[in-house]
Amino acid sequence: MADSLVIVESPAKAKTISKYLGSKYIVKASMGHIRDLPKSQIGVEVKKNFEPKYITIRGKGSVLKELKDASKRVKKVYLAADPDREGEAIAWHLAHYLELSDQDACRVVFNEITKQAVKDAFKTPRKINQDLVNAQQARRILDRLVGYKISPLLWKKVKKGLSAGRVQSVAVKLIYDRENEIKAFEPEEYWTITAKLAANKSDFEAKFYSVNGEKKELKSQSEVNEVLALLGGSDFVVSEVKEKERLRNPSPPFITSSLQQEAARKLNFRAAKTMSVAQQLYEGIDLGSEGTVGLITYMRTDSTRISPVAQEEAKEYITGKYGEAYYPAEPRNYVKKNANAQDAHEAIRPSSVLREPESIKAHLSRDQFRLYKLVWERFVASQMASAVLDTMTVDLNAGPVVFRAVGSKIKFHGFMKVYVESSDEGAADAAADDDKFLPPLKQGDEAKPQAIDPKQHFTQPPPRYTEARLVKALEEMGIGRPSTYAPTLETIQKRGYVAIEEKKFVPTELGELVIQQMIEFFPEILDVEFTAHMEEGLDHIEEGKEDWVRVLSEFYDSFEKRLEVAEEEMEKIEIQDEVSDEICEKCGNHFVYKMGRFGKFLACSGFPDCRNTKPIVKDTGVTCPSCHEGKIIERRSKKGRIFYGCDRYPACEFVSWDKPVEQPCPKCGALLVEKRNKSGTFIQCVSCDFKEEAKEDDRED
Repeated sequence: MADSLVIVESPAKAKTISKYLGSKYIVKASMGHIRDLPKSQIGVEVKKNFEPKYITIRGKGSVLKELKDASKRVKKVYLAADPDREGEAIAWHLAHYLELSDQDACRVVFNEITKQAVKDAFKTPRKINQDLVNAQQARRILDRLVGYKISPLLWKKVKKGLSAGRVQSVAVKLIYDRENEIKAFEPEEYWTITAKLAANKSDFEAKFYSVNGEKKELKSQSEVNEVLALLGGSDFVVSEVKEKERLRNPSPPFITSSLQQEAARKLNFRAAKTMSVAQQLYEGIDLGSEGTVGLITYMRTDSTRISPVAQEEAKEYITGKYGEAYYPAEPRNYVKKNANAQDAHEAIRPSSVLREPESIKAHLSRDQFRLYKLVWERFVASQMASAVLDTMTVDLNAGPVVFRAVGSKIKFHGFMKVYVESSDEGAADAAADDDKFLPPLKQGDEAKPQAIDPKQHFTQPPPRYTEARLVKALEEMGIGRPSTYAPTLETIQKRGYVAIEEKKFVPTELGELVIQQMIEFFPEILDVEFTAHMEEGLDHIEEGKEDWVRVLSEFYDSFEKRLEVAEEEMEKIEIQDEVSDEICEKCGNHFVYKMGRFGKFLACSGFPDCRNTKPIVKDTGVTCPSCHEGKIIERRSKKGRIFYGCDRYPACEFVSWDKPVEQPCPKCGALLVEKRNKSGTFIQCVSCDFKEEAKEDDRED
């Protein structure tokens, strides 16, 4: 007979924990929050010390009745929501509803859902941490005040249905500012000269470096011609060789932001998808004979800390699998880079490093496997020895001109045996960059020039934000916290403030208008330092160093004055839809251009009487290789991803994720498509092995 009730947030988590605790425990799910501020009103008594008016969330009545009835049949109730502010608030609301004592040690927390971690947690229950609850309440109330005070103003002055928020507004402004930087950018010309050389029966490349002992940047073709004239037909002679050993250290284990960034680069996951799949891995996966197991630790964290137990298990695995040389002299501990990091939980790691990805692949979905493998490899690599590289820098003289060749060779792979972090420029394995071959050269050796290749380049504007870059920027600025990144990115798209083009954010006209109004009337909301200061205030509340009412009062005093000025001085903006030439086939009105979360689309100007919409068709100019009648056009999936299909769909179902090229394959006549790797874009045949060399992209300085 059960004598204890355990309440968690989700059925999946309940199922996993129930198997660990046995028959003496009833485990049920609250299905997330049970109370919140009302949607129909602001729900905060500002003049009564910001007292919140919580109501039961609609649809939770049957769940709450079930929990209430179950609580009456047991001696003890445990609240085991997630180990963060939101989880603490859920526990607090449940305790209030179930009429548990404030002094009752009913709160149970664990960083990983494994049998040992769960059983250990139930040995040391604690009281609900009111400081954590107050920090969550303060954030919720703060965001409610900003949203419910500014949003009606935007509805009145700009357009109905708009919203404003602290973190989302800063995110949109970053995208808006970056777009303005790009528009204002003036490219500068520069040149490079590459010498293709041969020595010791090997070919290699060297770049122009200096003239007459002075390093020189080439800004024009005339300067290039001067250098070429100095070269004449001279052989290249090695004037200096520098060889040294370089260590490369592993990246720390994942925190929330770095997991989202790396999953975007390597797996092409959106931030929301990364967190959804990570939640599944954390709450538990049925591994057959092993039962249901939580595969990773809690995935909302800003700490790179690792428990000594996990470190010891990693040590045994690494030395057993790869040998003693692959483990460092001392266990690796990583200091937090962000001074504002809460450090409440461990880094994201596998609950057991002995559970290799391939060994459980059959029990995981494709997305679960790929994300688990990423987490597992990153953690294992983070505990391994440094890689050792032999680097070689060679200067070659051709008269007064010096060219420089740089090469490196991996002497000892170390952590690179398992994993190498990607960069924002591409998800290709960075290990390849560390293995650039140079032949054995010594001072006085001659190298024969095979070709001299001057190239013109232009500096590039700063890149638009991808999801990964935006998360990284928000984290570095101290804006938001681990739990806020994914919902923030989703919100700014849903509101139509930004669109995604080629996986990068661009501000919409609506987004620009809203930000311009916010800059004029609510500059502190968009101020990075101000917003980061607010985050620090919330952290101090959690740590018991600040009173939550005082933090809110400090903000609201100036905010209320801003509202009064904006109400009086903000002018009404009329947004006129751009009319297209296309006629609605249902009612005869013209279509107008509208902006949605995935970019522009056509909507009938007769709305709301006519709700007809259609995508804006982009013709690639390629005849469909399947039916040979239709044209290949650009389309978007339901999730906004661009693909290419026949305009005769559904009569012809040809689709391709890669952009088709007009010219057929010169080798077999089949379809050519554009692909992209770290070096740039290249053309590849879908049927044979034909492939054009990658065209190098100019990189921003």
